[in-house]
Amino acid sequence: MDAKDLRNVVILGHSGSGKTSLGEAALFHTKATTRLGSITDGNTVSDFEPEEVKRGGSVQTTLVSITENDTKINFLDTPGYDDFLGEVISALRVVEGAVIVVSAPTGVEVGTERAWNMCDGSHIPRMFVVNKMDRKNAEFAKNVADIQATFGRQCIPFQVTLGDAHDFNGVVSILDPPDDIPADVAEEVATARERLIEAAAENDENLGDRYLNGEEISPEEIITAVRAAVLAGDLVPILATSSVPGPIGIAEFLDITRSFLPSPIDGQHTEVFRGSDVTEYESEPASPLAAFVFKTTADPFVGKLSVFRVYQGTIKSNSEVWNSNRERPERIGQLYLPKGKNQENVAEITAGDIGAIGKLIETLTGDTISAKDNPVTFAKIKQPLGFFRMAVSPTTKDDLDKMSMALSRIVEEDPTLHFSRDASTNESLVTGLGDAQIEVALEKIKRKFGADLRVKMPRVPYRETITKISKSEYRHKKQSGGHGQFGHVLIRLEPQERNEGFAFTTEITGGKVPKEFIPSVEKGVAKALDEGSLAGFPLVDLKAVLYDGSYHDVDSSGMSFEIASIQALKQGLGDAEPVLLEPVVKLMVTVPDAYTGEVISDLNVKRGRILGMSPDNGVTQIEAEVPLAEVQRYAQDLRSVSHGRGTYSLEFDHYDQVPPNLEIKVIEETKREKLAEAA
Repeated sequence: MDAKDLRNVVILGHSGSGKTSLGEAALFHTKATTRLGSITDGNTVSDFEPEEVKRGGSVQTTLVSITENDTKINFLDTPGYDDFLGEVISALRVVEGAVIVVSAPTGVEVGTERAWNMCDGSHIPRMFVVNKMDRKNAEFAKNVADIQATFGRQCIPFQVTLGDAHDFNGVVSILDPPDDIPADVAEEVATARERLIEAAAENDENLGDRYLNGEEISPEEIITAVRAAVLAGDLVPILATSSVPGPIGIAEFLDITRSFLPSPIDGQHTEVFRGSDVTEYESEPASPLAAFVFKTTADPFVGKLSVFRVYQGTIKSNSEVWNSNRERPERIGQLYLPKGKNQENVAEITAGDIGAIGKLIETLTGDTISAKDNPVTFAKIKQPLGFFRMAVSPTTKDDLDKMSMALSRIVEEDPTLHFSRDASTNESLVTGLGDAQIEVALEKIKRKFGADLRVKMPRVPYRETITKISKSEYRHKKQSGGHGQFGHVLIRLEPQERNEGFAFTTEITGGKVPKEFIPSVEKGVAKALDEGSLAGFPLVDLKAVLYDGSYHDVDSSGMSFEIASIQALKQGLGDAEPVLLEPVVKLMVTVPDAYTGEVISDLNVKRGRILGMSPDNGVTQIEAEVPLAEVQRYAQDLRSVSHGRGTYSLEFDHYDQVPPNLEIKVIEETKREKLAEAA
């Protein structure tokens, strides 16, 4: 299709606001489907993954394409839940317009605010759709007032509703009123139309002057001015719909989307680079290819399915393209137009459109596909960084064999997930935005790759150290015929300053321990640091001094002195008053001012130490030091205390002593875990 006849639109909103059902109603209205699917029945086109059916909500972005009146609209239906924010960010990257869905009974919610702010950040023209207008307590005027109070007076209703809640049976256009307006809403339509004309005049200087002078303005001029204001983001339409059981307002919604949201030609251009220089592109099918992969799905049978947006040129089935990021060619097999769980085979996809390719070898999310003789790259997607970690382990030996491959594939599918190994605890870790995201990932791994993986909270990497100087002597002597074993050391243990680490020195004089055995003593002491005396955690921040010892001309060896030094250190720990150390992280929390008190109170309960607060334009950034053990589930805790409006980041800062009352608890729990593992 010609790029001017395309619309790429992301559907945003709070979880449960009716995004998927709006897309389903649009498909049904345009006869792209023969039945109206529902979330309750688990048979919508968008939410086709078993994890989505089970949860009754989207966990990934799905393409819903609608062709009507010579225009194609690519709707990207996105999840509303925080844990799947990466899907939303990827979708926002490849669209020119946005629809923010509001649930009529509940009004503006935190997900509505987040959607608005993300559109602002991406400079994307948008409109509101107040969906579920047939539900109890649904009132269009109340929602309009709520939207305007939250986001500003530039949000203007483009419709008047005929009835509310169970009486909702239609909408009347304010922009292009019909001749037969019902008498009971005629005055409301006239007033609303006057307000819309005023808003258009405010954003068009020439029209504004004529309006103030009382000149007549034609309907065509009004529509042109309104469209220009919507494209500029100076006007935001508000519409009303009901997606089920009998869709109402859907035809009008699609018409406004076609008429007022930008095409790839109208929309702001995404930056594209040739080398390090920013260059231009044209939404022309005949120009050299420039396409961007914004989503990858993993499938054990189809392989990778890469979903992409063509910005310039044409991509054809059974061709070869160039991956500019990896500087490698890619063979293109069959091209698809995704339609829920099915794909429609197509011969080519042209500038401005969205499609998919199966089984690409090199290409990942965020890569650019271009012509080899005209290589360009688009900027990578800046994904949110997750700090919620879970330790993952296989259920059986068979699962162990599949685990690494399955986790690698699922991380390709969701770039906000990360798989790593913690050497200090010997655990495999999955890091993401929250527990729901990780839970869904493991469900997919089991279904797609047959690997049954378990998760639990990661072990806290505690350490042990000493607080007092102690002396220890150990004589290793063993005789069993022939050469025996003999090593005799006297070691002094001294506490070091925090984060100074381990040090070894010797005060041996007169050859009491020959020089060739001293490295073995150091090696033995270093080995013994792996396991402290309190709960078996590694020892840190201590100094070991070899100050005396003895040897045997025949029986002494490096191994003998190594064994002696291991035992000497273990013996000396008891008198050195060992203590437990815990990792402390630096936590940065950003919340609206209204929630600052609750966040600080919660951090105080978590043994946090507030380092500073920086208020700025209605939000406050709180910096604190908190023990890692207290914030392993902070994604959920912050969501609860800030009603989903807070964000955070954390990084390891230092180790500090565990309070004595908690030390006993940690030691007991650790010993219980070890006994359970041994059993």
